[in-house]
Amino acid sequence: MTDVFAPATLGPITLRNRVIKAATFEGQTPNALVTDGLIEYHRRPAAGGVGMTTVAYCAVSPEGRTDRHQIWMRPDAVAGLRRLTDTIHAEGAAVSAQIGHAGPVANAASNRLPALAPGRLFSPLGMALTKKPDAAELARVVRAHADAALFAERSGFDAVEIHFGHNYLVSAFLSPLLNRRKDSYGGVLANRARLALDIARAVRDAVGGRLAITAKLNMDDGVPGGLWLDESLQVAQWLEADATLDALELTAGSSLLNPMYLFRGKSPIKDFSAAMPKPLGWGMRMSGKAFLREYPYQEAYLLDSARQFRRELTMPLILLGGITRKETMDLAMGEGFEFVAMARALLREPDLLTRIQADATTHSACIHCNRCMPTIYSGTRCVLASG
Repeated sequence: MTDVFAPATLGPITLRNRVIKAATFEGQTPNALVTDGLIEYHRRPAAGGVGMTTVAYCAVSPEGRTDRHQIWMRPDAVAGLRRLTDTIHAEGAAVSAQIGHAGPVANAASNRLPALAPGRLFSPLGMALTKKPDAAELARVVRAHADAALFAERSGFDAVEIHFGHNYLVSAFLSPLLNRRKDSYGGVLANRARLALDIARAVRDAVGGRLAITAKLNMDDGVPGGLWLDESLQVAQWLEADATLDALELTAGSSLLNPMYLFRGKSPIKDFSAAMPKPLGWGMRMSGKAFLREYPYQEAYLLDSARQFRRELTMPLILLGGITRKETMDLAMGEGFEFVAMARALLREPDLLTRIQADATTHSACIHCNRCMPTIYSGTRCVLASG
């Protein structure tokens, strides 16, 4: 069986092990630029032994941010990002930039720019209707992804992860529920997948062979009428045939419609309502149970779905969701996954991986309360961590 702690090749780079710190929104960029807090946020798991950490979320354009405080890839951001990548490299880890466009998940009011979606729909995040982009505007979005990848290269990143999940823009186009277009970007799956395939090709053309390229793809939106496994698998097969990606990270859920489908565990409704501005906080307290639906947590909770992708694909796959123990990592390796991704457990214990490597019986202290989620407004952290 593959050793999860052995060095591994990912496209043109080599990681010191097969564990990736998954992208988790940091809430550490109040001026849409790198801060010391953001650097420290990623330095800790790098020092704690991960093979690669992922900076989230680096928007490809101003309207592609979830809000105006988020980094977007531009010349002004390069110096700070270079400081970050130099720091991570000094700890012996690689570093990836998650690039993408938030689409209907963007807060139009905060960005002071219209949010884009396959069609016009009301977004509760920005309390406004989204804008339906035409073919020329979608071509601009494709070019913006390529440019963002080039900015990542200039900034010293080893890899980029393209965001195709969670009903962000590309994921919204993949969704038969959200994409009701009648043009060449809507209708049959080949049309709905066009934006994803075009973006992956553009990024490959821009940095392929120099940076590793991965994508985060929804297997299942967790929403009736949304993207489901059969169509997602077909999209993955098209991406594999195009040879644009060095690995695919498998995810699920919708930040727009059903976020807890990805996270599992407790729904922190009270914490969210306390952290939000008053009108939104009141709304969360009143209707939070409908939006933050609770799903039980278990180790490797996305494995059953991911197995179907592993059976049908030959490209490297990254297993995400409930990876907190050595036996779970070994299970993933034994089933043919090349990498595993961890997130919340490393918020609680950034050095967890080093301790697991020293003692395979080590268990994470994360209790999956998800109270880390509302801290995105003030700097993402584990509220139960001691230090």
